[in-house]
Amino acid sequence: MTFDNRLFDAVFTNGSLHEWANPEMIFNEIARVLKPDGRYVISDLRRDMIAVIKWFLWLTVKPTEMRPGLITSISASYTLPEIKEILARTKLRGWRINQNLLGIVIATNQR
Repeated sequence: MTFDNRLFDAVFTNGSLHEWANPEMIFNEIARVLKPDGRYVISDLRRDMIAVIKWFLWLTVKPTEMRPGLITSISASYTLPEIKEILARTKLRGWRINQNLLGIVIATNQR
């Protein structure tokens, strides 16, 4: 990213993690551009969501032409252990990870 170091108070991204060609590099860039007390939230789908949830999402996606893209995105997304392994190799610190029925949320471990 062409931004200065320690420029941003917060970074937020939703639904794009599975698209990053090099997630380790992006996490390092997030760490670089955040101010020392900066916050971040990174959320995305998770590949290991239960089948009934995947089916429900597929059923409710409109327009229906988007359904193949949804399945591709789910298939390209990460599992919790995979994300933990990637994050452990980065400069991004102070993270906590939660998973829900649809996805994974990585956020600053602050109150």
